[in-house]
Amino acid sequence: MATTRVFLEVRRRLQSALLILGEPKEAGLPMDISVMPSSLQVKTSEGCTEIGLPAEVRLIPSSCGGLQYVPGDGLHLRLQAQAGFSTKLISVFNQSSQAQDCYTFYCQSCGEVIIRDRKLLRVLPLPSDNWGTLVGEWCCHPDPFANKPLHPQENDCFTGDSFYLVNLRSDLLQPRLELAPVKPKTNTKVICKRCKVMLGETMSSETIKFYMTEIVIQPSERNFSIIPRSQFVQSIIAQCLVELSSARSTFRFSIQGHDSKVYILLWLLNSDSLVIESLGSSKNIKKFSLLEDISKADSISALNAVKVLYQPCIKSRNKELASSWESDISVHSLTLPSATCLEVLLILSRNNATLPPSLRYMNSFQVAFLKM
Repeated sequence: MATTRVFLEVRRRLQSALLILGEPKEAGLPMDISVMPSSLQVKTSEGCTEIGLPAEVRLIPSSCGGLQYVPGDGLHLRLQAQAGFSTKLISVFNQSSQAQDCYTFYCQSCGEVIIRDRKLLRVLPLPSDNWGTLVGEWCCHPDPFANKPLHPQENDCFTGDSFYLVNLRSDLLQPRLELAPVKPKTNTKVICKRCKVMLGETMSSETIKFYMTEIVIQPSERNFSIIPRSQFVQSIIAQCLVELSSARSTFRFSIQGHDSKVYILLWLLNSDSLVIESLGSSKNIKKFSLLEDISKADSISALNAVKVLYQPCIKSRNKELASSWESDISVHSLTLPSATCLEVLLILSRNNATLPPSLRYMNSFQVAFLKM
């Protein structure tokens, strides 16, 4: 039976929605479209597609307007909507946690325990990368912090933009980790013994950096459960973008690997989207073996998401643009393991391919949603 592809993007702050109804592959037009406050229904001669909206979302049928047919997409329709979804992001170390909670660090890819029952007395955010320069501007005397890197003590965890810094105690020096020097005078890579994934780097003889995309930290009393890799990675990236844009009014980002190569240029458009899809045509979209099948064919998904523009920079693509962004102080760099940068690019490409064709590009940039 032919099914209709339905795409709905709800903007919470604007209280508006864009509805796109794709043509059924076989039946074509005409279609009987019913827009109700809590559901959508599309009938053709070959079948019926119905989407029940989440309880927090309400459409206003009387506000429907801007109806137009876009070749390759189908029917576009704009209307008012009310969405009560909260976009508040909860940190690993939320406010309900006690100061002396014990935490266990896991490899996100395979679930191997990396640090067990580490009592954290202090969890503190690190200043921005250019904090040293700012201190120099504000101090009328020599910088008291010069050549004094911030290293955590035994029961500390410092959080950066995309990483955690923890003390390299003796409980790390066990078969769970491998320390692999890359080049002389460079940091040593920290690798999971079981799955061989790079988890971070040693910053000194006492400090280790774990990348947020590679490590899961949770209270020791909880049971660990594997989160699909692509779902976890894009939620971490989305959280980083939202937090940095809110704290520093930064909306352009350069995603670079630990090898200092730029892999992706990202431009955050908005962080208040709720994307609802009936992916009847998802079976025709090429799947990448590296990625899990996040949304199964003929399924309906409703997900909070951030909307981004992106440009890949691998194989010398967009070299001039990457160079201009690198010299722009309004662009913020996020460093991840190089393999994870490629994963992020695949996730963006896959998410871009699931969008209706007219939404996949904005000027020279590609468009994608990162699910939170």
